[in-house]
Amino acid sequence: MNTTVLVFHPHFDRSRVNRALADAAEGVPGVQVRRMYELYPGLRIDVAAEQAVLAAADRIVLQFPMYWYSCPPLLKQWEDDVLTHGWAYGSTGTALRGKELLLAVSPGAPADKYRRDGDYRYRVTDLLRPFQATSNLIGTRFVTPFVTAGAMSIGDAELAARAEDYAAYLTATVLPALGDHE
Repeated sequence: MNTTVLVFHPHFDRSRVNRALADAAEGVPGVQVRRMYELYPGLRIDVAAEQAVLAAADRIVLQFPMYWYSCPPLLKQWEDDVLTHGWAYGSTGTALRGKELLLAVSPGAPADKYRRDGDYRYRVTDLLRPFQATSNLIGTRFVTPFVTAGAMSIGDAELAARAEDYAAYLTATVLPALGDHE
C-alpha cells in the first residue's frame, strides 16, 4: 500500500508531537511524508502537484495539531484548492474514489476532556465530522482517526510509544472505518 502523509503544522520546528509522529512515519517503507508548510511557505499551493501526489496514494493521511477544535489554516486552504469539483467530486470527480483517508490529530488537552461528560462535551471524532463529510463527498473510506491527545503535556516515553503505534497504524493492511454516528 502506498501511503502519503501530509503534515500540516505551521511551527513544525517547535513541535514535539507532530515531529515525533512524522519522524516515525518517515522510517516506514512505502510511506511518503510531506511537510506542507515547508513546501508552501507563501501559502501558494501547487494544485497539479498535490493532485498528482494524491492520485498516486492508496492511503492519504492528514496529520495536524488541533487548533480551536479544528485544523491549521493551510489544511483548509489545501482542501479548498486541491479537492476541486470535477476532479475530487461531482459527476466526473472520481480521482480519489476508493482510497483511504486517515486523520492523525494531536489535540493539546488530555483525552478525558474530550468526552461528552468532559470539559469540552465533544469527542475528538465529533469535532472531526466535517472531514468525514468531505471524505464521503470525495468517495474515500474514512478511517478511524489516530489521536494523540494531551500534546501539551505528553511525556517522552508516552510520545515514543505513540510514535511506534503510529508507524504500525500507517502500515496496517486493514484499518477500521469510522461509522457516521460513532
